[in-house]
Amino acid sequence: MDLEKIEKNLVVDAASSEVRIALMENHRLIELSHESTKEESYGVGDVLLGKVKKILPSLNAAFVDIGEDKEAFIHYLDLGLYFPAFDKFVKETNPNRNAKELFGSIKLGQPLAKEGRIETYLKPGQMIMAQIVKEPISTKGSRLSAEISLAGRNIVLLPFAQKVSISQKISSREEKRRLETLVQSILPPNYGAIIRTAAEGKNASVLIAELKSLINKWEGSWKKIERRKSVGLLFSECSKTTAILRDLLNDSFSNIYVNDGNVYEETRAYVSTISPDQEKIVKLYEGKEPIFDYFEVTRQIKSSFGKVVPLKQGAYLVIETTEALNVIDVNSGIRAKTDDQEENSFEVNKLAAEEIARQLRLRDMGGIVIVDFIDMDTAEHRNELYKYMVELMSGERAKHNVLPLTKFGLMQITRQRIRPVTRINTTEQCPLCHGTGKIASTVVIDEQVERQIAYYVNDKGLDCLIIKTSPILGAYLSRGVFNSFINRWKKKYKCKLKLVEVTEYSVLQYELYNKKGELLD
Repeated sequence: MDLEKIEKNLVVDAASSEVRIALMENHRLIELSHESTKEESYGVGDVLLGKVKKILPSLNAAFVDIGEDKEAFIHYLDLGLYFPAFDKFVKETNPNRNAKELFGSIKLGQPLAKEGRIETYLKPGQMIMAQIVKEPISTKGSRLSAEISLAGRNIVLLPFAQKVSISQKISSREEKRRLETLVQSILPPNYGAIIRTAAEGKNASVLIAELKSLINKWEGSWKKIERRKSVGLLFSECSKTTAILRDLLNDSFSNIYVNDGNVYEETRAYVSTISPDQEKIVKLYEGKEPIFDYFEVTRQIKSSFGKVVPLKQGAYLVIETTEALNVIDVNSGIRAKTDDQEENSFEVNKLAAEEIARQLRLRDMGGIVIVDFIDMDTAEHRNELYKYMVELMSGERAKHNVLPLTKFGLMQITRQRIRPVTRINTTEQCPLCHGTGKIASTVVIDEQVERQIAYYVNDKGLDCLIIKTSPILGAYLSRGVFNSFINRWKKKYKCKLKLVEVTEYSVLQYELYNKKGELLD
C-alpha cells in the first residue's frame, strides 16, 4: 500500500443533538464517529467528580455514581500510583484556600503497591476525581481511572506525577535529551508529562504554549471542585473533532469540511494552534444539499453497516456482533475468476482482509474478532494472508493483536474496546406494506389515488396537485392520450394535475404534493 498517495478528508456534520464526523481516505469512508452535544452525556477522556457507592472486596474494585443510569466501575489498579495525593486535593480544596498553593504543597509519597486493597483508600460516600477510559457497553457502566491525564498534540500532562517519559518512536538520543530537558525545565511542581512522537523537531515555543494550555485547562477545573462537592463533569478532554485532529492531523490531510459556523471556528482555531500552516484546509460547507449526502457519506454508510457487506465481483462478508465477540464470515459468492480454486480463494481472502481492516475501524469493533476465511490448502498462502492482515492493521490507532490462521482457516484478532460497537440500521420499512408483507391489489390503485385527489380538491379546496409516482405506476396512470386517468381526473375535478415520475419509488408508491411542492399528509 502506497501510504504517500492517500488523500484524507474530514467531513463534519454538526446538528443540534450531535456532531457526526467521517474520515475519508481517497473518498472512501474509513472512520465514522459521533459526539452528543447534550451536557449530561460523557465520553472517553472526560474528567469528573464521582461518589463511591459500593466497595467490592472480592473484585478489589468499587462502583461509583457519576450521574449516569449505570454506575461506573473502578478497579484498585486504576487508582494510579499517587491516588492519596488526588484524594487529599479533593478533600481539602475549598473557596477559602489557595488551590495552587495546596496543589504544589501536597507530598506524593510512596507509589501504591500492586497487591494493595481498594477498601484501604475508598469508602462509600467518598468523593473522588476520575477520568472515563471506557464508555458504557451493554449492561456495563463506564470504566474509570483515578490517574488523570490531559492529552495534547505533542505532550500529555500528568498531574501529581514525578517523571517525564518520551515516546520510544523518537530514535535520536540528542532529540530525546533536548525534549526532556526542555519539558522538565518548565514543568511546575507535582506535574509529570509524556512527550509524544509528534513533538520530535518542534521548537520550544510550540511545546511551551501547549504545556501552558494543558495546565490552564487542569487548573481551570479547580473552581468547580471548590464550589461543589457533588457528582458532575469537571472538564472534557476535547471534542471528538479536535481529538481526531490531534491524533491524525499530518501533511496528508487535504481538507476539513464543516457545515456549522461555530464548529468551523473551533476547528480552525485548533488547527491554527497545532499546525498553523494547515489552517487553510479547514473549509465551511454552505451547500444546500446535506453535507453527508454531498460527499457520499450517507450512501457509503448504507452499504457498509449492514449484516452483509458486498465485496468486488460477487464476494461478500457476513458480520455478526455479540456482547462477547464479533464473527466475520468470508464468502466467495458467485466469484470464479480463475480455474485454480486455491489461487481464487487466496485472492478473495486478500480482498476480504482489506475490507475487514476497514470495518474494524468503521464500526469501532472491539474485544475478540473471529474471522472465518475461505479454506486454503497451502501453508505459504496462509502465512502470506497473515502478514498482509498485519500490514493492513499497522495504521490502526487502537491497541490490537493479530494471530496466524489456524488449520481450520480461522484468524483471531483482539482490538481495544473503549466504546460500544457502532450499529446503524440500514434497512427501511416498505412504504406500501408498512412491514406486513402485503400490498393493495393493483386493480384498485387508481381508485386510491382518485379518492385522495377528491379529498384535497373538494374538502381542502386545492386547485393544483403534483402526483409523484414510480415510473411503472406513472405509465399506468398516463396511458392513453385523451382517455388516461390523469386527463379524466382533470376534467372531473376541474383542477390542474402534474405527474412526476421518481425512479427511487417502489412499484406502486405515490405521494401527493401541493403547488408549492409541500408533501400532503
